[in-house]
Amino acid sequence: MSTLPALLDTALSLAAHAVPVLPLRAGKVPFGNCPACTGNACGGRPNMKNAGPCRCPGACHAWAAATTDRHVLTSPPWASAWLRAAAVAYHPGGAGVTVVDLDNAAAVAWARATLPATRTVPTTRGEHWIYRGVMRSANAVRPGVDVKSHMQYARWLGHGTGPMAVLPDAVRSLVVKEDTTPARAEVVSSPRAPWDRHAAAGCRHTERFIRTGLERGLTLVRARTESGAGSQAFGAARFLAVQHTACPGPCGLAALGEEIVSAAVAVGVPEAYARRAVANGLNTGQGATA
Repeated sequence: MSTLPALLDTALSLAAHAVPVLPLRAGKVPFGNCPACTGNACGGRPNMKNAGPCRCPGACHAWAAATTDRHVLTSPPWASAWLRAAAVAYHPGGAGVTVVDLDNAAAVAWARATLPATRTVPTTRGEHWIYRGVMRSANAVRPGVDVKSHMQYARWLGHGTGPMAVLPDAVRSLVVKEDTTPARAEVVSSPRAPWDRHAAAGCRHTERFIRTGLERGLTLVRARTESGAGSQAFGAARFLAVQHTACPGPCGLAALGEEIVSAAVAVGVPEAYARRAVANGLNTGQGATA
């Protein structure tokens, strides 16, 4: 008996609830690109990291093929894929969620002790913890743990149990590298303009308030000389951003972020990692409620 009806029915049901879906073949992997798309010769789909012009009607480009369009899902070009499909996958970021993929019992135990409870879905070897909110995806953020959201796919294994919690900072910080090393004299951050009261004309706080909060954050980052400075930079940036959610702006947050980046780099965090941590912190904080 063909698996087409059950898998396609599942896909159509998810698509009807705004969850972008795609078929997976044996081995839990997407179908390969068609000849026209092989090697990304087509330029890639418009919704990929580097936007391209491809409008291929087939299930090419893995996660980027995920769709909620019923006509695409039931179209002739997708028919052969569904006939050979072994599972249904979805694009978490497109559905507005983040999946913490826990691949073994040890990873599950770590999550239960560390992360806020949320909706869970059993997997073959572990669990998927699903949070409301999107972020950058990353594999192997710690042993047995992957984070799947933007530009990733996850197998659909059911609706799971429990209420879905909002994506916490504890998950966001997992994608920030914490492999700090003792600072070297030649490690410096690219110089940028310092925070200036006149440039922050829309900030409702006093300069003393700004400086005090910044120095506290910098002190915490500088104290992480062995490990954790990347996550501390994320936390410091988020804290500062939250203080300004009620300001009309501009508040000069980018300049404040530069000082946090410099502090993290000074204790050995690679500059690219430090910038990513601070940018994530500022973005998260600006979306929070003061």
